Amino acid sequence: MWLRRELPRLSRLPLNSAYRASIKVDDPLKLFSDFFEIFSIPVAWQVERSHLDMRYRQLQQEFHPDRYASAGTTEKRLAVQTASMINQAYDTLKSPLKRAQYLLELKEIDASQESHVTSDRAFLMQQIELREELLEVRDAADPFGSLETLRRGVESGYLEQQCQFQAQYQAGAYDDAFNTVAKMQFSAKLLDEIEQLEAELEDI
Repeated sequence: MWLRRELPRLSRLPLNSAYRASIKVDDPLKLFSDFFEIFSIPVAWQVERSHLDMRYRQLQQEFHPDRYASAGTTEKRLAVQTASMINQAYDTLKSPLKRAQYLLELKEIDASQESHVTSDRAFLMQQIELREELLEVRDAADPFGSLETLRRGVESGYLEQQCQFQAQYQAGAYDDAFNTVAKMQFSAKLLDEIEQLEAELEDI
């Protein structure tokens, strides 16, 4: 029963009612915590990565399912659920895009919908141009150099978007922050595609 006693200790902040209704009552970590509380950090955009990594390693050791191999069925299931939630929380908080989306979700704003597209026409035109550049990389005289130049430009824009989100979130301008997250989705996806293309080029 040790695991049952320990889970609520990690955190006690409830999530919104819709999320609460979607989870099982016998899942204490999900029922009484948000991701920030799990890692003992304030609910804010800024996250100290070194603290996050250290806390993650501690939680992995403390709540790893292997520690409950000889426990009862319920204890084993709770251990697996807990480990899964810890991994999800870590994956969310270390990612700028996922962390931004989650911060808005805590404000009951669903920012994870990929169907939402920013109305910033200049930004959308820029994205079209960047994708055209990506398509032309394979035929470039120096594909790796062209890809690196493209990567630096996209990363610069992504960092700028993160700064914009931070300022908007702190000011309580959640509609603006929501639109900025839509831009961050474009940038994050493009960076993933750049990495994928780089891997493909290295295999040629």
